[in-house]
Amino acid sequence: MTDDFSSEISLEVNDVTHRLPVDNRRTLLDALREDVGHTGPKKGCDHGQCGACTVLVDGRRVVSCLTLAVATEGARVTTVEGLAGDGGLRPLQEAFVRLDGFQCGFCTPGQLCSAVGMLTEHAAGWPSAATAEFSPDLPTAELDAAEVRERMSGNLCRCGAYPSIVRAVLETAAREAVNG
Repeated sequence: MTDDFSSEISLEVNDVTHRLPVDNRRTLLDALREDVGHTGPKKGCDHGQCGACTVLVDGRRVVSCLTLAVATEGARVTTVEGLAGDGGLRPLQEAFVRLDGFQCGFCTPGQLCSAVGMLTEHAAGWPSAATAEFSPDLPTAELDAAEVRERMSGNLCRCGAYPSIVRAVLETAAREAVNG
């Protein structure tokens, strides 16, 4: 790696700041797994098609295999390892476990990060391709199974745990709506 093709970046991963020398062509996924040591995000297809590498960058979900590490300079990255807090699982993680939202577990880190991101997007009123009616003046529509499936469609599960994943997301959304 020559100086012409490298940069030093600052990256906050799960509330810990890291200074990393990276090749400008290095993906965020490789930096997270190999340089920082967070192996939760998985290298599935390496083409941005399976979602196994999904993480949150400044609260927005991204496929880290297609994101250059240098493009996240100064960003706040959350991997599956950073979702839980205070030593306990967050409600979405508990629902995944209780409702069997995973089988082999390979896609689960990306599914969880994507679900956290999509619940935030929905709460902010962002429509999806399945949103029946959208207007900035209308209240956010309640999540239903079709909305969840559409919003999570970028995350593949080769084991077919989709019904349980949808139930876990819907249950968590309902619980968050009640608890405010």
